[in-house]
Amino acid sequence: MKDDPIVEEIRKIRREHTDKFGGDLHAICEDLRHQEKESGREYVSFPPRKVSEEFAESSERK
Repeated sequence: MKDDPIVEEIRKIRREHTDKFGGDLHAICEDLRHQEKESGREYVSFPPRKVSEEFAESSERK
């Protein structure tokens, strides 16, 4: 499979962003929320959906 330069660029940006916060997922998410707020764009949040019992049971067995 051929390397896609766009995918590589996105991966590079993600690595840089992760390195900026030392891999701290909480800090990364906090920064992304801050960027959303500062952008002035309107974002839509949906309430969490319940997981079907069948799916939850199959996940517990793993």
